Amino acid sequence: MPDGGRFPLVGLGTWKLPKPQAPALVQAAIRAGYRHLDCACDYGNEPEVGAGIAAALRDGACRRDELWVTSKLWNTYHEPKHVRAACERSLRDLKLDVLDLYLVHFPIALAYVPFDVRYPPEWFFDPNAAKPAMKPINVPYADTWGAMEELQRAGLVKRIGVCNLNISMLRDLLAGCSIRPAVHQLELHPYLTQVRQLRYCQQEQIAVSAFSPLGAPSYLPLGMAQAAESVLTDPVVTSMAAAHGRTPGQIVLRWGVQRGCTVLPKTQSPARLAENLALFDFALSAGEMAAIDGLDRHRRFNDPGHFCEKAFNTFFPIFD
Repeated sequence: MPDGGRFPLVGLGTWKLPKPQAPALVQAAIRAGYRHLDCACDYGNEPEVGAGIAAALRDGACRRDELWVTSKLWNTYHEPKHVRAACERSLRDLKLDVLDLYLVHFPIALAYVPFDVRYPPEWFFDPNAAKPAMKPINVPYADTWGAMEELQRAGLVKRIGVCNLNISMLRDLLAGCSIRPAVHQLELHPYLTQVRQLRYCQQEQIAVSAFSPLGAPSYLPLGMAQAAESVLTDPVVTSMAAAHGRTPGQIVLRWGVQRGCTVLPKTQSPARLAENLALFDFALSAGEMAAIDGLDRHRRFNDPGHFCEKAFNTFFPIFD
């Protein structure tokens, strides 16, 4: 990181991590060597993740200063007056005094839902309405970012960053901000290689973290991907896995870190925890990297322009 901080290259994604399993799995991950946890208000499991962190610290699995914890500002808290309270709620749930990184989850501003009405508020403004829908509001992203900057100045977070921006929006933010984003988190995998995003962020010294680094598997249960779209069964990847004596998942994750990204795989399997960390005793050749680069289908699985209309009765595109 430009500020001298160490951004661990492999993190544990906690999206869809069930609450009953979360404390034990987080504790097991830290024992296995994970030093990076990617969390969010919207995942609905920050208290359980926090319990796992507290147990691991209490048992001496690591020190707090060795652990990188990220959380994210949800869409309903974009008005500047709500940003600090949202951050403090995540801190309380995670049982932490400071976040290593706090991200704006989406460039989507929705009407405020008070904590005592519903938390996490998710996407619908009123789930009990006759036809529930999102309720967008007009809040300039720069205003939200200004409140994020205040969190860093106040010492609640060490760094701030963004998610899911296109390059023009990121460029505009850089032109006017006082504190630059430290990280851009975006969907990135061999079927969505994000070449221009990665190059631009590297040029601007913004670290890139890849969510859904294995592509389709996270989205199959949601009906947002088809089994045939899994890069883990792609012949290019499976042949490399056989040649290296690795799993297809390890090949894909190695490709990600070798490009200079932090990868955030999710798993509920203790055995897979170790597998996803075992990426640093082998390397892909330039030819192998190019072959995986060539798999790009520009296939975005996590696209509000599709899922908001289908699931939340609201057309809300953020990407072209």
